[in-house]
Amino acid sequence: MIHGTWEPAPADRWEDAFLAGNGHHGALVFGDPEDDRVIVTHHTLVRPNNAPADTAPPRLAAALPALQDALLAGDATAAERFTDDRPLRWVRPFHPAFLTRVQRPPGTPAARPSYRSVDFTTGVVTGVCGERRSEVFVSRADDVLVQYVSAPGPVVEIDLDHRLPGVPAELGVGRGIASARRETVLTLRARYPDSPLGYTGLTLVLADAGRTTVTAAGVRIEGAGHLLLLTRVVRHGGEADADTDTRPSAGAGAGADEGTGAGTGARTDEGAGAHTATAAATEVLRALADSGDGIPALYARLLARHTALHGPAYRRVGLDLGADAAERALPGSALLARPDSTALLERLFAAGRYHLLSSSGLLPPRLTGLWTGDWNTAWSGAFTTNANLNLQTASAVAADLPEVTKAHRALVEGQVGDWRDNAREIFGTRGVVAPTHTDGASGHTYHFSREYPLHLWTAGADWLLVPLLAHEEASGRRDPLVTEVLLELAAFYEDFLSRTGPDGRIVIVPSYSPENRPHGGSWGAVDATMDIAAARHALRAAADRAPDPDATRFRALADRLPPYRVNGDGALAEWARPGLGDRYDHRHLSHLYPVWPLDEINPYDTPDLARAAHRALELRGSENESAHGHLHHGLVAARLGDATRTEDALARVLTGDHFHDSLMSAHYPARDVYNADAAHALPALLIEALVQSTPERLVLLPAPPARCPRGRLTGVRTRFGARVDLEWSPGRCRVVLRADRDAKVELRSPAGVIRIVLRAGEERVVEA
Repeated sequence: MIHGTWEPAPADRWEDAFLAGNGHHGALVFGDPEDDRVIVTHHTLVRPNNAPADTAPPRLAAALPALQDALLAGDATAAERFTDDRPLRWVRPFHPAFLTRVQRPPGTPAARPSYRSVDFTTGVVTGVCGERRSEVFVSRADDVLVQYVSAPGPVVEIDLDHRLPGVPAELGVGRGIASARRETVLTLRARYPDSPLGYTGLTLVLADAGRTTVTAAGVRIEGAGHLLLLTRVVRHGGEADADTDTRPSAGAGAGADEGTGAGTGARTDEGAGAHTATAAATEVLRALADSGDGIPALYARLLARHTALHGPAYRRVGLDLGADAAERALPGSALLARPDSTALLERLFAAGRYHLLSSSGLLPPRLTGLWTGDWNTAWSGAFTTNANLNLQTASAVAADLPEVTKAHRALVEGQVGDWRDNAREIFGTRGVVAPTHTDGASGHTYHFSREYPLHLWTAGADWLLVPLLAHEEASGRRDPLVTEVLLELAAFYEDFLSRTGPDGRIVIVPSYSPENRPHGGSWGAVDATMDIAAARHALRAAADRAPDPDATRFRALADRLPPYRVNGDGALAEWARPGLGDRYDHRHLSHLYPVWPLDEINPYDTPDLARAAHRALELRGSENESAHGHLHHGLVAARLGDATRTEDALARVLTGDHFHDSLMSAHYPARDVYNADAAHALPALLIEALVQSTPERLVLLPAPPARCPRGRLTGVRTRFGARVDLEWSPGRCRVVLRADRDAKVELRSPAGVIRIVLRAGEERVVEA
């Protein structure tokens, strides 16, 4: 099995639950038909934790000149005082909505053993126990969580349960039950403590036969042969009202009347907006169910609509390493116990693409993707843009997942206004500055502290634009949003880069290298290598699409930025400023940003700097063994053509017990802290090790891991507008290129360097 995974028993922990999602709603499926539990999530569910006034960027612009003077005069700790004295404020934490539960009443004999699986090609999670079968998917076509139960048994009870780990005791919860025609609608309304914000969960229950009665928590169904549950979440209150689309999808029938029913529990005071959104969502569910078909036929129709979108997206790219058939048949937990298994690598590649696709839609993946089973999500389950989000989406273009790029673009587009506020209030400039942490709604910078002066970091907007620029290159079409933000970013640099040194070159002050600090300095410093690279990249990219004289000005400013510095160890220094020493044992590799993802430093065009970058990689420690650090290390190694270090990065993640049985990953070894970094970044590392592209270059097998001596990688999308199928074995490499547009490309392979000309619509085969 490459395109799926399975386990011989239900999940005992939510971290091991199999995952489904459509980029809006998520599902964590435990896979026990006897007690069928599904945790429901939604990208918009973030809990209020600050007053609105506390989430504005700090007003520090007036104090910036004094800070710059102090840092340039040698006051190494001056940036520690550059604050409005606010305490550390976390962004709003992501949390689960509730649990849907279809269970046999207490005392009913269990029919074990059971079996659960997830099919990556369809996104269907299945649990089987005797004759009883449960299937769950989250529809990309209809934005609804679908649960289909066959042979549920003589009696089942169905309810919605908010009591998940970490749920606030003060959460205001109300329940409702409404009947209309042949279905029942269960409603769970929640209001956050001390807030007008909240959300509503709706589950429409259809039974093909039998008797339905209301219970204290939900409904009891006797004598049904098939059940169908359709679930949605509606966020309401404040700006979140617009986050969830409650319109009927194309093809849905007319909605039924609201109906009547008895409410249970305390009512939450949601307001008219909440009731309107809830009613609209209810009508969507009823419209989907109102087909006149039997439940099996209705389920088949919903599934077909979903797989028509999900299936082709998932299948665009594939990796076959020729693994042993017996190992491919093993459950995921057994494969994880064989870290050297080629079958494990195949399955993790497939799972990573599946999870990345499934968590991207309304927004790109969070630190936890689209999933969590606990209200106390580590680091707020936020979007962290100084490495984590960037690593997770690294394969979006090459792995041909424009759905991910579109979601990434939505995050940028939705926050540009807040980025302008950050630039104005913190730096007194035009243009934009992106935050290091965001909850997905607010783009304001307000999460920072003395040890983590994240408000000083100015490279974030450039890094967030990199995948959008790569998508432009691959598609051959420019995006007006990218142009707009690039020009605003260039305007920021024109205002911010106001200080110069004795040599007339720009000095970037203050400057910050996430999340490290130099010897001889503090967290806020001068001329961090990443800041130099980001500014140069953004100004040159903006110049390429700006009219003169703006373009000339942008290029001239980029040319005045300081050069990179090679330190006494022969390594690319993390700070170009003389006197600032490197701290090598750190999980971030921010100073290698010009290698990956920018490709400004590479072995072909800048061999001397590439050697210095490689030396920096050799000296870098892993600090706390975080998975994102290992994968980041591997991506840089692949760009530098170091197959040994690429292999080592893979080995450290695979032998460090970083993956749950769900094949979702953890931040630390021993499956500590649920986190999507490794799961989503691993496909990017494998692709980079096997195929790399720029608008003018294709590199085959630049850093193949030793564990991958042969295989086939298909469908890779290049930045010069072609798709690549690669087959390789010892001493042999064969590539098929299918070009969308004409291109002249330098092709590098173990056999040497050649120039090839591609014609749109033609297929080119090269043996190397």
